[in-house]
Amino acid sequence: MDLIRRPLAIIRADLRAYLWINALTYGAVLLGMALAAAFPDLHAARTSSFIDGGNSALIEAVIGNPWLFGATILGVNVIATTLPLIVLPSLAVPFAGLAVFTVKTIDIGIMLAPVDRTAALTLIPHSLTLLIEFQAYILVMFGAYLLGRTWLRPASEGAATRRSGYFRGLSHLGRLAVPALALFVIGAVYEVAEIYFLVPPILGL
Repeated sequence: MDLIRRPLAIIRADLRAYLWINALTYGAVLLGMALAAAFPDLHAARTSSFIDGGNSALIEAVIGNPWLFGATILGVNVIATTLPLIVLPSLAVPFAGLAVFTVKTIDIGIMLAPVDRTAALTLIPHSLTLLIEFQAYILVMFGAYLLGRTWLRPASEGAATRRSGYFRGLSHLGRLAVPALALFVIGAVYEVAEIYFLVPPILGL
């Protein structure tokens, strides 16, 4: 139970910052969707770039096996997104991961924008995927925020030096990463169910 209580205590200790990061993240998604609606060519260009970048081939290679597809989703969310875009930049530069991932989130919004009937219908079940997975990203971003804050202002966590503040923030990040990973697993399982069982009937496939 400590794996649950400790992250909740960390969030409660700075709830305002956690809520601001929620607003920043979901706001960035909506901004991306608004940009795609205002500039349809932008959505088309990003979708084409996504397909041409080899992502389409990866999806086609794993879509036939639900377990492999789910593992791929989990790997992309954790290894290809969270670590290089949020965690690693924040370990080197305070708050850098928040800026990098916010830009990425706008890009996600552009690609997922309901610009046509198919995209709009697909977004109905996929909205829950976004809610689950972005809550996982938000937990990690919140940890990156705490790392940056205690690194620059160690006294905010009762640390005597920036070095000790850095490691105090790193501890917070690690504790928040545990429920984030659990949410990523839940999100991957739901996304598999979404792709195989929810989207086809909605699209009449």
